[in-house]
Amino acid sequence: MNRDALFCDGTQDYVIPAEPKINEKIRLRFRTAHNDVEEVNILTGDRSYAMWKICSGSEFDFYEIEWQLQDIPFHYSFEIKSGEQIWYFNKYGVADRREDYYAFTIVPGFSTPEWAKGAVMYQIFVDRFCNGDPANDVEDGEYIYIGAPSAKIKDWNQVPAALDIRNFYGGDLQGVMDKLDYLQDLGIEVIYFNPLFVSPSNHKYDIQDYDYIDPHYGKIVEDGGEPAPYDAEDNVQATKYQKRVGDIRNLEASNALFIRLVEEMHKRGMKVILDGVFNHCGSFNKWLDRERIYDQRPEYPKGAYVSADSPYRNFFHFHDAREEAWPYNASYDGWWGHDTLPKLAYEDSPELEQYIMDIGKKWVSPPYNVDGWRLDVAADLGCSNEYNHMFWKRFRKEVKEANPNALILAEHYGDPIEWLQGDEWDSVMNYDAFMEPLTWFLTGMEKHSDERRTDLWGNPDNFVGAMRHFMASMLTPSLQVAMNELSNHDHSRFLTRTNHIVGRAEHVGAKAAEEGINPAVMREAVTVQMTWVGAPTVYYGDEVGLCGFTDPDSRRTYPWGREDKEMLAFHKEMIRIHKEEKPIRTGSIKLLLADFNVLAFARFQGDEQIVVLLNNSKELRQLTVPVWLCGVPKEGRMKRLIYSFEEGYTTAYDEYIVEDGEIVVNMGRHSAAVLKPISKAERLL
Repeated sequence: MNRDALFCDGTQDYVIPAEPKINEKIRLRFRTAHNDVEEVNILTGDRSYAMWKICSGSEFDFYEIEWQLQDIPFHYSFEIKSGEQIWYFNKYGVADRREDYYAFTIVPGFSTPEWAKGAVMYQIFVDRFCNGDPANDVEDGEYIYIGAPSAKIKDWNQVPAALDIRNFYGGDLQGVMDKLDYLQDLGIEVIYFNPLFVSPSNHKYDIQDYDYIDPHYGKIVEDGGEPAPYDAEDNVQATKYQKRVGDIRNLEASNALFIRLVEEMHKRGMKVILDGVFNHCGSFNKWLDRERIYDQRPEYPKGAYVSADSPYRNFFHFHDAREEAWPYNASYDGWWGHDTLPKLAYEDSPELEQYIMDIGKKWVSPPYNVDGWRLDVAADLGCSNEYNHMFWKRFRKEVKEANPNALILAEHYGDPIEWLQGDEWDSVMNYDAFMEPLTWFLTGMEKHSDERRTDLWGNPDNFVGAMRHFMASMLTPSLQVAMNELSNHDHSRFLTRTNHIVGRAEHVGAKAAEEGINPAVMREAVTVQMTWVGAPTVYYGDEVGLCGFTDPDSRRTYPWGREDKEMLAFHKEMIRIHKEEKPIRTGSIKLLLADFNVLAFARFQGDEQIVVLLNNSKELRQLTVPVWLCGVPKEGRMKRLIYSFEEGYTTAYDEYIVEDGEIVVNMGRHSAAVLKPISKAERLL
């Protein structure tokens, strides 16, 4: 029996329809080599059901069974028999015994938005992207944050300081508006924004007001007041900041600018994802008001820090709940002990839960019409696992009712399987089934640049095992919309990881992030990113060679006028290939070859195939790749779409002969190639 030819997955070629409704009848298919097996059975529960051979081609046979779904998840795997040989097939692959943990699963009624499947996304950390409106810039000393005044950085090209949280470069939504032509030309289909709501930090994961876009990102139409006194311990006298973020005219103008931005993006066919930080808020938040920002403004109710009679008192858990603990009760829970990040006490407050549900619906509904949420530290929300799941089940229901095409992505480290059962999140930021295994394989570096592991560098067993295990944790609709990043705001830049320097900017210096980098390895990574299953997500600046150690150094400004033009052009080509080649968005994936520092895999759908080759070593490698396993005819030719090598890349045409189902390709040092079969019509020309 040819084990390598055995194949099935959850794509539309093998589950028909691919996203079935409740109580729908479906067809399931399984592939074997031609006339190679005697029996294929589907296994579910403690029962076995025979499948029927419905198609027999020159290379493959296909077996099929009809199945009546109900309103509960359907779990299944396959048993394949040939003589005395018995193999089992599940989401992990071929096995010599049944393993139900990796069983295929279909959840009737679960689907993810079509627009998000394989969509090319772009993450923007707004303060560092483009300053389109200097009038809204945070000013020096405008307010006090964590014991020191805010600062306006005058030099756009200055690298972030070690204590960067209160430093602002001036990027804003007008800057994004000004660069939409650039993003469209790059080929971007979705923009994911780091938090935009009112907040005192540059990262804005300490939300101050969930109802409004921060005027420092939006519009300041009413200005005035005074900055905080230099030696102030709070912001009682920071009247300029109070006016800027508390005056309803500034807040409404900022929301109006955001509406215009979304409208313009939608005109261009782009979607928008907002960052939802619902586990905790910020100490500046109007519900708590530890900084007494809103205490000075009579139009706002008193915050829970200020008054025991605050309508928001139950939004937080106070350890000292005696009446005499107020005013200025600082005994509340903070996320991971940080008093600047008050933990939201959902279990104590149905009002809070409803408020956040309303926020979830508000921004995906008119007039804002956002297309989805990315959920920060989503597994931490609440004080128990039971409540966490209850909350996200309700959040999904509420958001999807408001906007059925909204995407719900969660930040999560580790196995997300318990949240990806079809009734909570759509998918995750794909650290464990993409960023981390690929980084180890190509660079031998940990994603923060905190560790170097030569035993994992080029290790195919680690790469394949990690990818298969964590991909098996996701339903196919979830896998197809997973956010596949190489870098983001919480980790080092991928290009910096190619220099193998362990450390952080405060220890080894920011300049070290740019030394000894290998753009060829970066191009290898981009090739995989743009051809793997999921939504390839470019972190702003990665496409032009931006470097940086982990947070905050990874939050450098976009280098307008100093771009690596070749890296940018390569991204454009790979994005074009991603968008033009049908199998890449929702097709099947199969590993064809895995050796030390060498990979080959295929994407295929219907009668179309794409083959990707990688040589991550420092030597010329000759690869013999069994392309017939993805449906490429055993005799014929393949053409090269792109080839990246140590000195650059080329899209020059080249051909490869397919003989007996294999191609032989010479791959240079640190190279990557994307190939596809030459069609019969092309051969006749």
